[in-house]
Amino acid sequence: MNKKQKMTKKLAKRAKAKFNKHTPPTVKKYVSKAERAKNALEQQQIAESAPTESNTSSAVDEATQ
Repeated sequence: MNKKQKMTKKLAKRAKAKFNKHTPPTVKKYVSKAERAKNALEQQQIAESAPTESNTSSAVDEATQ
């Protein structure tokens, strides 16, 4: 095989490998401890407020019946 053919084959092989690795990385962005705590607190507040709203609406429904 001559030099030109070797170069062409290597380039094609690299291009194929690059095309096969086209999927996005699965590594997630780093979230600091403070951000995690903040997000957890927000989730707790959302979770606490959601059931109280449904309880009050059901209480109103019972009162109207």
